[in-house]
Amino acid sequence: MHQRYFAKAALLLAVVLLFTSFASDVAARTAKSYDADVVLRVCNWEEYIDLGDWDEEETIDLESGDIIGVNDMVTDFEEWYLENYGKRVKVEYSTFGTNEDLYNMLTLGDVYDLVCPSEYMIMKLITEDQIEMLSEHFFDQNDPLNYYINGVSPYIRNIFETHDINGVTWDKCAAGYMWGVTGFVYNPDELTEEEASTYHLLENRDYFRQITVKDNVRDSYFMALGSLKSDLLTSDAFQNDPDYGMRLQDEMNDVAPETIARVQDYLQDIKDNLYSFETDSGKADMITGKVVANYQWSGDAVYTMDQAEEDDYYLNFAVPEEVTNVYFDGWVMLKNGIKEDPAKKEAAEAFINFISRPDNVIRNMYYIGYTSTIAGGEDARILEYVDWCYGAEEDEEETVDYSLAYFFSEDGEDEEGEYTLTVPEESMHRQLLAQYPSGEIIDRASIMVYFNAEQNELINRMWVRVRCFNILDVPVWAWILLAVAVIAGVGGWIRHKQNQKREWA
Repeated sequence: MHQRYFAKAALLLAVVLLFTSFASDVAARTAKSYDADVVLRVCNWEEYIDLGDWDEEETIDLESGDIIGVNDMVTDFEEWYLENYGKRVKVEYSTFGTNEDLYNMLTLGDVYDLVCPSEYMIMKLITEDQIEMLSEHFFDQNDPLNYYINGVSPYIRNIFETHDINGVTWDKCAAGYMWGVTGFVYNPDELTEEEASTYHLLENRDYFRQITVKDNVRDSYFMALGSLKSDLLTSDAFQNDPDYGMRLQDEMNDVAPETIARVQDYLQDIKDNLYSFETDSGKADMITGKVVANYQWSGDAVYTMDQAEEDDYYLNFAVPEEVTNVYFDGWVMLKNGIKEDPAKKEAAEAFINFISRPDNVIRNMYYIGYTSTIAGGEDARILEYVDWCYGAEEDEEETVDYSLAYFFSEDGEDEEGEYTLTVPEESMHRQLLAQYPSGEIIDRASIMVYFNAEQNELINRMWVRVRCFNILDVPVWAWILLAVAVIAGVGGWIRHKQNQKREWA
């Protein structure tokens, strides 16, 4: 009896201690939030920032010093902010799955100070006057803590400074985070580089039900235009036009009613040839060999090739010869969250700068596989990291010189070879090409611009018809058969009722 009593008492004591410990932990975390000088609410893409906890063998051992993610990036930022600004910041970090998910969250009343949507969603938020402008101090290159403005790639900076919405250039309200191009991840044992280097692959019957594409209207619309306008886009006259860049952008953002109709017909025609429209399953389908090609964002392409390589299964990446989409995700502050609070604004801009510091840029790129918009400025570690990832060994024979001057150099020139790497020839078809496309690919890259409400309604209506059953596609003979069947059915029902009446009579 005493043993049972003591056992129950011990169990009760353990429960009390466990509850007390849990309550203390909750209280400590709550106190930490209340003790903060500012609470910063950040919303980013899923799995889009370094979570730390690296193994020792993952250490990036550059000549200029080792880089490793011990803590998660958010925790490191909170400590860095206290050290450099003398204030305690508490980051409430959330994630979203798609741009549309984020927009719906905002529409339903979720409040964030800093978010990281893609280019077309940033433009939409600018148009709706939801974005807080970056401060003048954010652009002060004399402040050593302003890592973004001192390190952003000249190529990315030029895009931001030369594009505007309602007269407001992108650079005044958005800071780039990650960027890339679109292309095909493909199995080189199943199809050739030539076949994978054109949007015509989508309608190639040799690969019936073996290709996947993105399940969203903007990427699908872009690739459809790439195929429909292939002859124009690859013609010498078009490519040599003095206004080639602007004409390319106009063609790839063409939303004339007749163009939308052509895109709808094209997508409905190729739908049966595709394995599927996919949101995230394309990577796994490529790795398992279920499909032979996947139209993909370059960052996900890198992940796919890395994962396949772990199983000694090698995939390649090809960019269509017609055109590619240059996309980016960027940080913007929201008026609804900042509410003209200078402390929040300072913390939000400091967060952007912290993750733009070259060592943190490298950590994020290594962890998520995408390419940062940051080149590093006078800090050479990012270029050193690219060489660490892809540079050829000294005794390697089949190598090529690969210039990245367009991304790292202020004037795009590389007379002394400072921005030229010696890389294995095979890397020109794989991860390096996806992470840092060649200058020749960049020359045929175009952005997706913002569509106004009327244009969005038209292409969204088109997309519904593509993804769902379209009654307008039913052929005349099918309607005739249906009518005959209905008439026969009605006639049979009438005869049945007449027979019933006779029996009752």
